[in-house]
Amino acid sequence: MTTVHTSSIQSLPLLARGKVRDNYAVGEDRILMVASDRLSAFDVIMGEPIPGKGEILTQMALWWFDRLGQLCPNHLTGEAPESVVRPDEVPQVTGRSMLVKRLTPIPVEAVVRGYLAGSGWKEYQESRSVCGVPLPEGLTNASKLPRPIFTPAAKAAAGEHDENISYDRVVEIVGPKLAQQIRETSLEIYETAAQIALAKGMIIADTKFEFGLDEAGTLVLMDEVLTPDSSRYWPVEGYQAALAAGTNPPSYDKQFVRDWLEATRINGKPWDKTPPAPRLPAEVIEKTAAKYREALERLTG
Repeated sequence: MTTVHTSSIQSLPLLARGKVRDNYAVGEDRILMVASDRLSAFDVIMGEPIPGKGEILTQMALWWFDRLGQLCPNHLTGEAPESVVRPDEVPQVTGRSMLVKRLTPIPVEAVVRGYLAGSGWKEYQESRSVCGVPLPEGLTNASKLPRPIFTPAAKAAAGEHDENISYDRVVEIVGPKLAQQIRETSLEIYETAAQIALAKGMIIADTKFEFGLDEAGTLVLMDEVLTPDSSRYWPVEGYQAALAAGTNPPSYDKQFVRDWLEATRINGKPWDKTPPAPRLPAEVIEKTAAKYREALERLTG
């Protein structure tokens, strides 16, 4: 297994490097998306890669795309990523890449929450609502919501935090028809996926989808889908105990790294969450890699 912190495909023009993915242009109509082993926490990219992470994310996304196709078309072309790079570049793309259609991205993060966690829990404590969606009294951290809610966010520039927005704002950005289609599709995908995951002993607390439009104006699911980077996965064991205690349930995502970063002191002071990030110790890297592996094995096993 090749560990890739930053890919270097010389045979194709680089379009963009995201926090995790490196995107290359393949002609005018396709993109090679390479999932690196980079990890970002608090919107800062860590200096050390998590071995195997890019391959795990890609395998999980492909597994889900395979099961959700009847709900919404996706961006996969079905062609082998290895077919568009030089032979010496194949090891960088094998198992961690998708060759996808080039779409017009919709500048809205389609977030669906089935449980109260993270920024949603913070917002609920202040206003008994999340992104303008009113919620009943008496919910606690990690509570299951009466029904899943659509809580969109505006895509931020690199290094900035995505900002929660109201549904009305989505209507302003994309128009009423498309806004409704995004909301309904997102909720339907989440509800279907949550049932599939629950049967495997995993709770999907919340997730975010990205959509684009093809040349015919069709809504297409793109980027990654339902990976531990875009979703909060909790194992069912330990959920009830955490809920009763009002603590965060154990999770299959970067929480382990976040907790370590929160506890780290640099010259006696907490890290201020600006680059450069503290160096991750080997033990944190290994435990994080194991969490990602376990998520994939549980889901697909």
